[in-house]
Amino acid sequence: MKYGIVGATGRVGKLLVKILNEENAKIGAVMFEGQQTIEFDKDTVITNDAKTLLENSDIVIDFSAPIATQKLLEAATQNPKPLVIATTGLNDHQKNLIIEVAKLTPVLYATNMSLGVAILNKLVSLVSEKLRDFDIEIVEQHHRYKVDAPSGTALTLAESAAKARGFDLKDVMVTGRSGHVGARSKDEIGVFAVRGGDVVGRHTVGFYNDGEFLELNHTATSRETFARGAIKVAKWLINQKPGLYSINDALGI
Repeated sequence: MKYGIVGATGRVGKLLVKILNEENAKIGAVMFEGQQTIEFDKDTVITNDAKTLLENSDIVIDFSAPIATQKLLEAATQNPKPLVIATTGLNDHQKNLIIEVAKLTPVLYATNMSLGVAILNKLVSLVSEKLRDFDIEIVEQHHRYKVDAPSGTALTLAESAAKARGFDLKDVMVTGRSGHVGARSKDEIGVFAVRGGDVVGRHTVGFYNDGEFLELNHTATSRETFARGAIKVAKWLINQKPGLYSINDALGI
């Protein structure tokens, strides 16, 4: 199996290259913009063109930026290959492209490739449904360089919480409070971002009621968590039929 990597010189992309090399896996092609900051095998095709990447890959793992993901998806409509998409901050058009490409080839889209976060999502859904009178607040922390906020993971957690209560997230989500905003409404779900230092990723989902509260927390201490998770699901995805899959599908949870 020849892997293609989009964003191969990024923080997680470099780790994907390292881990795949340790596993003696074949990296068919890599795609990135800007300077080459790491070395690749002499047989690996280096490109900034999505069409070329797909032609030299059996499956593609994408940890990049929304515009690069869009180029990959547009090219995949002409040359569909299994795709693992882990880029966050996608707009509605880009998400719709994922849906269209998934009609042609298996696509796994997840805002977080951590196995622990996959379990956290299931727990959030369960607790949100069972503790319906509890207020929900989500806080996410990341390094100073992260460009999207709230994080894709925080939004996914919020979506799980809202769906479990029968709400559309856009109708209940609050992402900022300042000034005389009044009392908290019963159904709102707060989602707040903290940025600083080199924090890899920390997400806390709190359920608060009079007299008690419950907090569910996940902390990533290494980006290798995301890289290894993506490789794990890629090995599963390569054998699937066309369709849009989640990390829960790959893990059987």
